[in-house]
Amino acid sequence: QAIEMAENSLLFAKQSKYQAIEVHQSKFFGKMLVLDGVIQLTERDADSYNEMMAHVPMFQHKNPKRVLVIGGGDGYVLKEVLKHHSVVHVDHVDLDGEVITTCEKHFPQWGDAWKDPRAHLHICDGAQFVRDTLDNTYDVIIQDSSDPWIAGEDGVMQPLPSGTLYEREHICELFRVLKPEGIVNIQAESFNVPTSLDGIVSWRKNMEECGFTRSRYGNIQTSSYPTGQIGLLIGEKNPSIASDMASVLTRYNKIVEN
Repeated sequence: QAIEMAENSLLFAKQSKYQAIEVHQSKFFGKMLVLDGVIQLTERDADSYNEMMAHVPMFQHKNPKRVLVIGGGDGYVLKEVLKHHSVVHVDHVDLDGEVITTCEKHFPQWGDAWKDPRAHLHICDGAQFVRDTLDNTYDVIIQDSSDPWIAGEDGVMQPLPSGTLYEREHICELFRVLKPEGIVNIQAESFNVPTSLDGIVSWRKNMEECGFTRSRYGNIQTSSYPTGQIGLLIGEKNPSIASDMASVLTRYNKIVEN
């Protein structure tokens, strides 16, 4: 598989404090956001990932009012969360403000999400933000983080800054700041990659040990990601009170109508 680039594809490049940020123009996938050489999204298939990351936990919860989004500096998950009429407050936490600025300019179709008065942007460390948060604050938490590690040319796994967001301590902190009916959803890599599959197993175990009653892996087909697949890992404190399909359909129709 390959994504063919347009001639002189580089539209923007900047080295932030944390990473290399690039925007490229491809021939068939539209503009692409690339961080440290890794594709984060393309205009053509960004919806297949971000809509799943946002709407699966939001619809699963009966009445999500307060939401925390960690990562997702492109703003797409945030924009989808704000489509839910029950939402009154969203804290969006991202470490790199330069990514926010880049996406506001180059991806305006979802890069304007921060203009919504319900959205509150915090440029800071996501793990620290959660540690500083009071118990029982959020109905839904969505962690749209970048990869926790990367394989070097020698095949050795190298940890990345997002790795702290997958540690047991952080997962337990997410559990603490969720309300009793709370739901968490985290970016959970591809089960087609052996090292990532090992990670999925360990993260699910962390969720269970931290107190989540039910944790499930969801499959997302996204053509521009390695192997064409990535996943989400959703944890529920009290799955017995999750939304039924009738209420989900009613809420969905309301979103579509507006």
